[in-house]
Amino acid sequence: MKKHLLLFALAATTYAAAAQSAAVAPAAPAAAAAPVGYTEMMAATIKELNSTGDPAQLKQLASKFERAGSAAPTDWLPPYYQSYALLLTCFQSQEEGDAKDKYLDQAEARLARARQLRGDEAELLVLQGYIHQARLGISPMLRSVKYSTLANEALAQAKKLNPANPRIYLVQANNLYYTPKMFGGGPEVAKPIYDDAKARYAAYKPAHALLPNWGERQLLSRLKAYETAGAK
Repeated sequence: MKKHLLLFALAATTYAAAAQSAAVAPAAPAAAAAPVGYTEMMAATIKELNSTGDPAQLKQLASKFERAGSAAPTDWLPPYYQSYALLLTCFQSQEEGDAKDKYLDQAEARLARARQLRGDEAELLVLQGYIHQARLGISPMLRSVKYSTLANEALAQAKKLNPANPRIYLVQANNLYYTPKMFGGGPEVAKPIYDDAKARYAAYKPAHALLPNWGERQLLSRLKAYETAGAK
């Protein structure tokens, strides 16, 4: 019975995050704006999103955030997380390139919605840069120049708005890691940026539990791979 009541609370909620300038982290949602259980449910869904790599589960979570967005049409976080879930689905899916591009088309549409709702522009730019990276990964030989440039431009804008955001450096390092050495990239070039990202993750504290806080698990896995390679 409690479970059904909690699900009903998600469907009925009118929770709305305060509008916020890009350079300043959004304030915590007012307790009066969210019915009992909404914040906890969103936090649990975000935690699940940050801990899975299963494409089927990621699709389910994207749908869950879409339902949350319908219930809270003025909040930028549901479309933001739906966009992120679709991006991860692209990375994890074994489908062909056209199917992956479709996931990214959907991700960009949800990101545009989060921007219409005046979400944290620095976070939106980081996710946009990450989507550009995913486009590149679908066809590296044909897309490298265009999408690597677009990714770097988005990250540079994000850094101007909020240089403390650790996800900027994670995505930037990923871009360098997969760039061929002849074009100024490679694992050795990326390593200092990953180290910078690690320090920034250690210092980063989101203003409230629902704000973006993803990426550290991926970063630590990458740094562990460097350690393993160095031990050989």
